[in-house]
Amino acid sequence: MQHRTEEEVAAAVLVRDGKLLLGHRHPQRRAYPDVWDLIGGHIEPGETADDAVRRECREELAITIHRARPIEIPFQPSQVILHGFLITTWDGDPVNAALEEHDAIGWFTAAQLRGLRLVDHTYSAWLAEVIASGSPTPRAGR
Repeated sequence: MQHRTEEEVAAAVLVRDGKLLLGHRHPQRRAYPDVWDLIGGHIEPGETADDAVRRECREELAITIHRARPIEIPFQPSQVILHGFLITTWDGDPVNAALEEHDAIGWFTAAQLRGLRLVDHTYSAWLAEVIASGSPTPRAGR
């Protein structure tokens, strides 16, 4: 029996009115503590990445998303397969519904991203591009 060494994660890139929604990971979190990150989480057995991002948005933000458009996320930590989804329409007002996951959520403009401690330093420019255009530019060679 072969064991998988990679984890699969679904991440939501929520954009509205020129701002991006991020969650601040609890300082006590084992993985990536005390940084701002996209909303999302592990894909459960039998679940698709699309199903997982919808579930995570319900659990962590108390919203129901309408359409989750797959997008490439440039940050790919070792041992993790990261599935990104651009989300621009949903029902409900996002709230921090998973206090054990995030100690805060916030909406940020592209300019404000530069001042944040993000999960990966490459996120700032990429996320600013997503905010400006509504979707990222495809990466060469990927």
